[in-house]
Formats: sequence, structure tokens, C-alpha cells
Amino acid sequence: MAEPKPTLHPETETEFSQDQTPEQQADLPPDADPYLALEAELDATRTERDEMRDRMMRALAEAENSRKRAEKDRRDAQLYGGSKIARDILPVYDNLSRALNAVTDETRSAAGGLVEGVELTLRELTNVMQKHGVERISPEVGDMFDPHAHQAMFEAPVPDFKAGQIIQVMADGFKLYDQLLRPAHVGVSSTPAG
Repeated sequence: MAEPKPTLHPETETEFSQDQTPEQQADLPPDADPYLALEAELDATRTERDEMRDRMMRALAEAENSRKRAEKDRRDAQLYGGSKIARDILPVYDNLSRALNAVTDETRSAAGGLVEGVELTLRELTNVMQKHGVERISPEVGDMFDPHAHQAMFEAPVPDFKAGQIIQVMADGFKLYDQLLRPAHVGVSSTPAG
């Protein structure tokens, strides 16, 4: 089989590029080197390829970031989605605790069944809260004040206490996993140093 005869440019008598039609080659000025034109076109194609690759890599990175954000939002919703109801239940816990703290021996002997029922209810409420990640923050008198877990309701100079020590606990605090629901309400010593 015979080799096809190359097509020559009519004015320069050089071969046409296989990528360009004779009409495209005809648009070149007569003194233009078709190889230089092909080099320029190849450079433009490479530049366009690099730009497309860069855009693709950016799109892939953005998609990965979106996936990670969605996963984090899903985990946060799963862990902290119940924080509103948990906050709303805290006054119930407080009221049951106050009721039990007000019980005297006389009340216990007169209404032992009622007191026991309140104790069981508080215990069950505490178990349900713990099951769902709600933990109690119970500072002790003498502990140092922690602004991340405690709220100072008052300050008072008290002998035998250093400044910043807790002198009274008025209400326990609570957190949901690592998120603070309510700080513990405390009184803090303001005894000056020295």
C-alpha cells in the first residue's frame, strides 16, 4: 500500500500539521513557521490543562472539606442534640434535691413512703441523665474557683479561706459530655492575701 502524499501549504510548500486542517493552516501568514505555531498551541493547551487540573484539585479539596464538616455536624447533633431538653430538666433535678435536703427526721418518720418515692425519682432522673451524657459538677467547700465550671454568685472575706476558694455551694452544675450546660453556683472567698 502506498504512503499518502503529504499535503503542502500552497505558499510555503511546507507540510500541513495533521492536527490542523488546510483552512486553519491557510490562516497563517506566509512567513510563519507552522512548527512554531504548533508549539504555541501546545503551550496554550498545556496551560489550559494545568488550569483545569488546579480547578479540579480545588473542587476535590472543597468536596472533602464539605464531607468532613457534614460529618462533624452530624456527630455534634448526635452528641449535643439533647442539650435543650437537658437544660430544661435541670430545674426538676434542683427541686427534687431541695425537697430531699429539707427532709427532717420528723418528716421522714411521718411520711417515709413519700420521702422514699422522691429519693427513687431523683435517683432515676440522675441515672437517665448520666445515660445520655449529662454529668454533675459538684464542687466542695474549699475547692478553688474554676471560671470554666463555676459561677460566683457572691464574694465574701472569710477567715481561714484563701482568696478564690469556694465557701458555699448553692447549686450543682452540669455538663453534657464536654459542653457546659450550667455552671455550679458558688460563693467565693475574697480574703485579701497576707
